Amino acid sequence: MKTKIAYIGKSCVACGVCVPVCPKSALQVEKGVRAVVDVEKCVGCGKCERSCAAAVISIAERRAAV
Repeated sequence: MKTKIAYIGKSCVACGVCVPVCPKSALQVEKGVRAVVDVEKCVGCGKCERSCAAAVISIAERRAAV
């Protein structure tokens, strides 16, 4: 099971820089408002986190489903 995932902070400015760097195509900009993560595709590699100029993406342990 994948143990890490990207989390997008509420301060995301929807610049889209993270989208093309994701090797699993797990990110997209939703309605021009902010980036969102497809939890089924994300492997927590950290490439999006390193590319985020606004520093609002973090890689952390997956949270349990509620």
